[in-house]
Amino acid sequence: MNRKTLVLPAVVGLLAPVLAACGGSDSGSKSGGAIVVGTTDRFTASKEEPAPFDPAYAYDVGTWNVLRQTVQTLMTTPKGDGDPVPEAAEKCGFTDSGNERYACTLREGLQFANGDKITAADVKYSIDRARAIKTDTNVGALLSTVDTVETQGDREVIFHLNTADATFPYKLSTPVAGIVNPKNYEKNKLRDGFAVDGSGPYTMKADVKNDELVDAVFTKNPKYKGTLTLNNDKVEIRSFADADAMGAALNKGDIDVMTRTMSPEQIQKLSNASGGKVDLVEMPGLEIRYLGFNTDAPSVKDKAVRQAMARVVNRSELVAKVYGSQAEPLYSLVPATVTGHSNSFFNMYGDPSVSKAKSLLEKAGITTPVKLTLNYTNDHYGSATKKEFEVLQQQLNSSGLFDVSIKGIDWKIFRPAEQKGTYDVYGMGWFPDFPDADNFIAPFLDKDNMLGSPYANGRIRNELIPQSRRQADRLSASASLTEIQDRVADDVPVLPLWQGKQYIAARDDITGAAYAINSSATLQLWQLGRGVSG
Repeated sequence: MNRKTLVLPAVVGLLAPVLAACGGSDSGSKSGGAIVVGTTDRFTASKEEPAPFDPAYAYDVGTWNVLRQTVQTLMTTPKGDGDPVPEAAEKCGFTDSGNERYACTLREGLQFANGDKITAADVKYSIDRARAIKTDTNVGALLSTVDTVETQGDREVIFHLNTADATFPYKLSTPVAGIVNPKNYEKNKLRDGFAVDGSGPYTMKADVKNDELVDAVFTKNPKYKGTLTLNNDKVEIRSFADADAMGAALNKGDIDVMTRTMSPEQIQKLSNASGGKVDLVEMPGLEIRYLGFNTDAPSVKDKAVRQAMARVVNRSELVAKVYGSQAEPLYSLVPATVTGHSNSFFNMYGDPSVSKAKSLLEKAGITTPVKLTLNYTNDHYGSATKKEFEVLQQQLNSSGLFDVSIKGIDWKIFRPAEQKGTYDVYGMGWFPDFPDADNFIAPFLDKDNMLGSPYANGRIRNELIPQSRRQADRLSASASLTEIQDRVADDVPVLPLWQGKQYIAARDDITGAAYAINSSATLQLWQLGRGVSG
């Protein structure tokens, strides 16, 4: 198999992507010049989730990948990752030594795609709106350190923070901080449906059937002004029911690129192939998977039950049986490649031990076997999720300490139910908003967390998270971050399982595939171009 390594700037310990030439059929999609990207992400509008593409509501990797193409932010993550750089802004920075005052100057001549002028007032409106609208996704919590937003003239925006926050530039690069047109986005109301516009590199036209987006066409925005260089004029994202259907479309030449979520079997087959018309790009990723607990639910309210599960679950076996070399065991919410990581769960529980788990339950007076249902989404993280939960079920039941059943649920039902506390135990994944340890901690443990979890640790929320955010040098935050991870390992409000690599498969006439996704699983469609088939 032909391989070449592409060297990227070093960031949070990540390695460069590896590109391999694999098998395939004829090159080129049949979509009138547009580069067609396949995904298994499903986009639905419903009573429970009425506004999937409103920046004040959207909070999953799929919807954010739409918004990042269309809605511009003050800051952006550069090619190859690294610290955020100005995007809609000409310059940004802290203006005090305490990291509590952050000022940005907008680029001259910024316009929305419809030609309306963008001013500092629009930025203030967008940020204030995202903070004010309360949603069950709790995406506004990313802006929780904002106290007030001030404008000076048409181009100056000043953020006054209620506490030091060295991660604030990262937060201004996320879609919740996207600049929206007040004409299209009401101040106190979400924008329902699939309409989305802004000042980003593309405009979008959605093809919707039965309240589900099946296809989105992104066309180069002639009004765009920012740091991004577009290597194409048009890209189409096409949603597929599963990885097999997506793979078949790639083989037939109906699509040019295959992204998340490919099945482990597809990845293995492409990795082993040689020659042909399809290239597989492997790159390090920061995706994690975990079990979450409703710590108020009677079945898992006693932390001895959660600790016993942590004693029994065998991550190495789980990864080997389901994902092979495509994932690694994870012993903390913070991935091993991120500054501040600690192997807290391994340090506390060591290798799996049924006898130690049994002792924990006996000391707590818990009657065994403990009856539980592990709930998972069967259509959001890929086809391997079912097998993953079958392995977890087998591990827990074979201990004799648990009586576990598993249940797969469609994402459109699963996610709202999880947020309402319907499930005692549930499986989730996390693609970070930005590559910093804070974003693997605060969204799970802070007030208004994205899980809607009832778990609250006062020292973590009131002392350790604020302490860690005061440190611009993230290595200096390690002591606070380590204590947070140790407390999570002791209380087990979540049980980390594994972290995964990322993959893109592209036909060999497509350029830029190695940079079309970053470590946070963000699609960067502007990196894709069309060259010559080899």
